[in-house]
Amino acid sequence: MPKMKTHSGAKKRIKVTGSGKYLRGQSGRGHLRLAKGKSTFRRRSGEVELAPGDAKVANKLLGR
Repeated sequence: MPKMKTHSGAKKRIKVTGSGKYLRGQSGRGHLRLAKGKSTFRRRSGEVELAPGDAKVANKLLGR
């Protein structure tokens, strides 16, 4: 059977930490910034850990 390929979209969006956790960027930072408050925009900076259910899906997409 051939090797599984990693999902190209997933590998661009999901980062794996050294301990094996999955990190993702937060949504709502792309455009329409003036409609959102400063605190909302600041809160969406950085990365957050994936939910356990989503981590299972990411695990399969990344071929781990």
